[in-house]
Amino acid sequence: MKVLSVASELYPLIKTGGLADVAGALPLALSAHGVETKTLIPGYPAVMKAVKAPKKVHEFENLLDEHATLLSVRHEGLDLLILDCPQLYERSGGPYLDTHGRDYPDNWKRFAVLSKAGAEIAAGILPDFRPDLVHVHDWQSALVPVYMRYAETPEVPSLITIHNIAFQGQFAGSLFPYLELPGHAFYEALEYYGTLSYLKSGIITAHAVSTVSPSYAEEILTAEFGMGLEGLIASRADDLYGIVNGIDADVWNPAADALLPAGYSAANLKKRGGNRAALLERFGLDSDDGPIFCVVSRLTWQKGLDLLPAVIDDIVAHGGKLAILGSGDSEIEAALQHAAAHNRGRVGMVLGYDEKLSHLMQAGSDIILVPSRFEPCGLTQLYALRYGCIPLVARTGGLADTIIDANEAALAAGVATGVQFAPVTTDALRRAIHRTLRLYSDQGLWSQMQKQGMKSDVSWIRSAATYAELYQRLVSKGQ
Repeated sequence: MKVLSVASELYPLIKTGGLADVAGALPLALSAHGVETKTLIPGYPAVMKAVKAPKKVHEFENLLDEHATLLSVRHEGLDLLILDCPQLYERSGGPYLDTHGRDYPDNWKRFAVLSKAGAEIAAGILPDFRPDLVHVHDWQSALVPVYMRYAETPEVPSLITIHNIAFQGQFAGSLFPYLELPGHAFYEALEYYGTLSYLKSGIITAHAVSTVSPSYAEEILTAEFGMGLEGLIASRADDLYGIVNGIDADVWNPAADALLPAGYSAANLKKRGGNRAALLERFGLDSDDGPIFCVVSRLTWQKGLDLLPAVIDDIVAHGGKLAILGSGDSEIEAALQHAAAHNRGRVGMVLGYDEKLSHLMQAGSDIILVPSRFEPCGLTQLYALRYGCIPLVARTGGLADTIIDANEAALAAGVATGVQFAPVTTDALRRAIHRTLRLYSDQGLWSQMQKQGMKSDVSWIRSAATYAELYQRLVSKGQ
C-alpha cells in the first residue's frame, strides 16, 4: 500500500512537539506492514539545510498564486517530498511563529498551499507515485481532503489525525476567496461562526478521523474537551478511532542512548546514578539522596503548569528537588524562575527546549510531573516509562491510557507504573506529590515500579498494526 502523509513538522528535521515525533516514527513502523509512506513537509530552512541532494520531481507554476518546487529525497530511512517555496517557508522564526513568538500573518496561506500540493499529489501529478490513501495531521494539512473532495478525487480515501483539538487553524472568513475553492465549500466545510476553521473542514471531508488515544477520542465528544467541535465530532462518531501514540524505541533506548553519560537497563538501574550526577550538576542542585522531580514541557495552562509554583515548597520541604526544562506562558515562566532563584540548590530551571537535555532529565530524574488539564496522548510519559522515571500524571486522555496508577490493587499485583491524580487542582496535585514521596521512601517498591514501567510496550509496534488495519479498511471500502 502506498500512503501520502502530509505534516507541518517531522522529527528529526523540524520539531515543536509530539506531532513531529509521530510523523517521523509512524512511517518507519508501518513499513513492517507493507505500507510505503511518502511524507510531504514544507521546505523550512532547517529542512533544506539538513537534506542532501534532493531531486526535483515537479514544479508548481501556480499554487494559490505561488510558485513552488517539489523535491524528493530519502533522509534517515524516511521518503520525503519537500515543498520548496522560499517566499512562504524561508523564515527566521519557527514553523508557525516569528522570532517574537507571534503567528505569521500568512499562516492561512502557508498551510493552504501545503494542502493544495498534497491534494495534487493525491490526484496523481507524480508519474511514479499515486497514493492509495492520504493521511493528514492537524489543522496545518486539514485542507488536503477538502481540496481532494472539491477536485472530485474521492476515490483516494483520507484520514485526518487530531493531535490536539485546541489548535484549529481559525482565520478570517474574508480569506475564503483566496483558497480557490467553489463557493459552496464555505458553508459545507469551512465556515465556523463566520470565520474559517481548517480543522473543522478536514473533519468534515476526510473519510475517517483518528485521535492519539482512546480516552481522548471519548473526551472530545464532550463540551469540556471538544473545544466547540464536539457536535461535529459526534456526527462522525462511527468514523472516529482512538489510537495511542508510540515512540521510537531506537531513539529512546537508555541502554544505547549516545546522549547519556551512562547507559543502563532495567537489569542494572544503579547505573542511572551517572545520569543523576550529571543532571544535578547541570541544574546546580544539591547532591543529597532526595528525589529529583522534573518537568519537560511547554509551560502553559493546558499542561497544568500554572499549578506548579504553589507546590514547589512542598517538594522542597520534603527533601525533594526540581529540574525544569521548558518555555511558554510568560507569567508561568516568571513564577518558576522566581522559585528557582529563591530555592537555589533545590530548584533549577533551563528556559527553552534542548533535545539532549531532555534525554538526560528522563534518565537522571526519579519522577516526571505531567499535570495536564487535557492531554490527547502525551509522549513525555512514554519516554519516562522507557527510562525508569516514574510519571506523576493527571488522569486524562492518553495519560490515563498509558500509566497504571499505583493504587493498592496495582501495587499488590506488581503492575503499577506511575501515579495518577484528579481533578487538576493544586490540592490534588499536592496530595499526589505526597503519595509519590511515600512510594519513593520504599526503594524496593520504587524499583519494582521502575522495572514494570521499563517493561511497558511503548513502541509503535501495536499502534502501527492498528493504523495499518484502519488504512486497509478505508482502502477496501473505497474500492
